Amino acid sequence: MPRTLISGLLLAAAAFFTVLVGAWLDLELDATALLGVAAGAVVALVPDTTAGRRLAGFALGVVVTLVGYFVRAAMLPDTVGGRAVFTGLVVLVCVLAAAATLGRVALWAVLLGAATFAGGFEAAYDAAPPRVATNSVDSLTALVVCVAVGFCLALLAAPGSRTAAAHRDDSNDQAAGPADDTVLEGAK
Repeated sequence: MPRTLISGLLLAAAAFFTVLVGAWLDLELDATALLGVAAGAVVALVPDTTAGRRLAGFALGVVVTLVGYFVRAAMLPDTVGGRAVFTGLVVLVCVLAAAATLGRVALWAVLLGAATFAGGFEAAYDAAPPRVATNSVDSLTALVVCVAVGFCLALLAAPGSRTAAAHRDDSNDQAAGPADDTVLEGAK
């Protein structure tokens, strides 16, 4: 509990200072600071596979959504139907991309990346769909900075730095431990 509290306080401070430093440097991080820092922290804190694979899945989801916005601007009408097709296609491509990795990249990480980019970019897209190229780069840059802050800090201050794979290995060792010891003792 105390370690979780300390990690949480460090993340809160990181979000606070991300907004302040972003304002001082005119980086315009205000709109994405909470979303990015929190998403980065989630990617770091979820004990599923390696940190690199979690981050790769997140990045894959961001890329899928970014491409989806370009397709939406070029081919889909700005209607409820167009937004529904965009949303459905992005989720479908995320699922297919995660499945194509044969379990190396978790679906939750890909979906989190997709949702994080959409959450940080949708308002800018709605304000000026023809400026998708310029606005997406601005949003992506701000989001990457915020996600990096949350990810790095949470990874360093994570209360449970063990991965799910290490936990499974420990569980397998414990389950197989007595039987293996008995076999070894019988062989002596």
